[in-house]
Amino acid sequence: MGLTLLATTAVVVVSAVGDEDSVHPLRTHSIYMPYIDQDLQNRWFDFGGDALINTNKHIRLTSDIPSQTGYLWSRLPVTASSFQVEFEFKVEGKGDGLYGDGFAVWLTKDRAVMGPVFGNKDEFEGLGIFFDTYANSRQSHSFPYVMAMMGDGRTSYDSAHDGASNKLGGCESDFRGKAVPTKARITYHRDTGYLNLKLQTRGWDEWDECFTLSNIKLPTISYLGFTSVTGEVHDNHDIISVTTSTLSGKADTPFLVNDKTC
Repeated sequence: MGLTLLATTAVVVVSAVGDEDSVHPLRTHSIYMPYIDQDLQNRWFDFGGDALINTNKHIRLTSDIPSQTGYLWSRLPVTASSFQVEFEFKVEGKGDGLYGDGFAVWLTKDRAVMGPVFGNKDEFEGLGIFFDTYANSRQSHSFPYVMAMMGDGRTSYDSAHDGASNKLGGCESDFRGKAVPTKARITYHRDTGYLNLKLQTRGWDEWDECFTLSNIKLPTISYLGFTSVTGEVHDNHDIISVTTSTLSGKADTPFLVNDKTC
């Protein structure tokens, strides 16, 4: 793992609070600049693969060069029954035509095992949300595309068809190369199986719903992770901040909403 040390001034990030829940910050699953301590480590997260740390800017999972894999994983599982994960990210590169492949956010039973699914292992158990920027096959939707998959520990990700056979919900989202901060907000309530994803891509505090799912049951032991991979096509895939909070409140069981355009 390479480290780029440019600054040591901490920045306090205040997360927007959405929905009708009482939010309590969860420090063990949140990370901000400068990301690392004097020992070049983080108490709550592991970095690995080709990830680079710029202490005044971002955690770069993969750079805009071919054949990279990088990750950021929580050291402890998320044990709260209801929680929200809000993260700021940036995807950009020099490619005007072909670029990829994208990145993923995970809430899975296993952690920090690199593999072919956006940098993570295949046949995972838990939730993967894929921010896909490259089409491997012809689809009815455009790219970039954001989609969710629940893994049972046995089913492979359908990479050849961009996860078409695995998709529980998704949306088109123009999140690449934006001048405004791009963010995502995941909200989960175990008691109702409610899972919601909102995206900020058009302007500050302008949130668009990507999908809402019902009857989702994450593994009781679920680690929070971010991974990315590049191949012949590539991009910079950056995580700028992660704010995780526990929620006290109850979401009503929603109607299933599979596809939206953000």
